[in-house]
Amino acid sequence: MKAPDFVYERASTLEDAFRLKAKHGDLARWLAGGQSLLAALAFRLSEPTALIDISRIDSLKGITRSDAMVRIGAGTTQARIGASALICQHVPLLAEAIPLIAHTAIRNRGTIGGSLAFADPAAELPACCVALEATLIAQGPKGERKIAARDFFEGVYATALADDELLTAIDIPIVQSGERQVLVELTRRSGDYAMAGIAAVVRREAGKISHARLTYFALGDRPVAASAAEKSLLGRTLDGDAIDAAVRAALGDIDPSGDLNGGPATKRHLAQVVLERALKRIMTDAAQTAA
Repeated sequence: MKAPDFVYERASTLEDAFRLKAKHGDLARWLAGGQSLLAALAFRLSEPTALIDISRIDSLKGITRSDAMVRIGAGTTQARIGASALICQHVPLLAEAIPLIAHTAIRNRGTIGGSLAFADPAAELPACCVALEATLIAQGPKGERKIAARDFFEGVYATALADDELLTAIDIPIVQSGERQVLVELTRRSGDYAMAGIAAVVRREAGKISHARLTYFALGDRPVAASAAEKSLLGRTLDGDAIDAAVRAALGDIDPSGDLNGGPATKRHLAQVVLERALKRIMTDAAQTAA
């Protein structure tokens, strides 16, 4: 199929972008990297009347650190994030996730803001932001507002963004002492969407787990917090018994539907597999650091 007819406009500033959005109305769409949108246009899954290109807005790009936070501009490409020394040092979960996203050509064009705003439930970056307790910055004609990542994703391809709002930046707390961040996913082939995956952030103090954020992807209509598994870990030493308890508890956290990768029973099994692998990696990393 071919994309529908649409008007193309390029914005050079945020003010310009909002002016163009008001001009073309609710059926206008933002265009950043275009890695998801262009495919949707080709299959007529999206039929906007106008595309507003925001890829040249410099204020949407870049990675900076301020105190205990790293800010990533929403227009920053996934490739740039993966190559950033700041990200590697202070947000290792993202550094681990980026190489797992599709292929090099996609990462060179795709942006973090595009991935988050598209809200594909099988994508890595939304789950990472929830596990990292990131804050997403949205801006529109009425001003700026901050949205906790856990509240941003509302369903399949659905977010808390208003029609006239644009995601401008993501604030992520830097990794803390005693904290391990890992991502585990299962795919049929390299570059495929995950059959099941988990973003895990676990912190230990005095040998005990004081903080755990475990977020599944590809197992629901949005990133799914493994709340029962998290609670089962708190106050415990991260050992085989604690991992077994968390894996059992995780079954209460998910209610997956079947898809092309398997039915609900298969999905529940894969959820336990990725959680166990993630926690064992964290346990091994902690043991090696202590040694």
